[in-house]
Amino acid sequence: MRMNLTILLFVSLFCGSTLAETEVFSKLIDLENRLKESETQIEKMKNKEATNIIFSAAAVGDDAFGPFRLDTVLVYSRVITNVGNAYNYDTGIFAAPVAGFYYFTFFYHAGGEQRSHLRLIQNADVVVESSDHSSKNDGADNGGNAAFLQLQKGDQVYVRLVAGKHVWRSDFTTFSGFLIKQVEQDSVVTAI
Repeated sequence: MRMNLTILLFVSLFCGSTLAETEVFSKLIDLENRLKESETQIEKMKNKEATNIIFSAAAVGDDAFGPFRLDTVLVYSRVITNVGNAYNYDTGIFAAPVAGFYYFTFFYHAGGEQRSHLRLIQNADVVVESSDHSSKNDGADNGGNAAFLQLQKGDQVYVRLVAGKHVWRSDFTTFSGFLIKQVEQDSVVTAI
């Protein structure tokens, strides 16, 4: 639009337009520039609002979850907090609303006589794991793990229960995460 106004201004100058018309065109160009700057500032404010990403959720119930024949996403349906609504309590999946560095933790409680094994997954890749072997002398087990991840917008993070294993659904079995620092989409940070 700016180019069209600029062309119109030059045409009117060479075709004998009055000084008043030239001033109007000049003001239109100025207004267009101010509008573009305002739009840029609004977009920056929207992105800044999106940087408040924090969630924590617990597995609902007071019973065993698993064992299953296949690996299964663990759904933490009791949401403790979900600032930014990036965690989906129906699917158990966190979807990054912005690119950045995130921190995730998961903890579990399980009966000691059965094996437990959870994996933190980024998209389809295993990031970290936590497991415990069965023991007849151990009534209960607790475990967990954590990781810092660089995510792109739309990347998914979730906890998967390994096939043939179990955990106890309770407030002891949790999944949490938060955005540490937003970065530009597709930027790659390398170690020095």
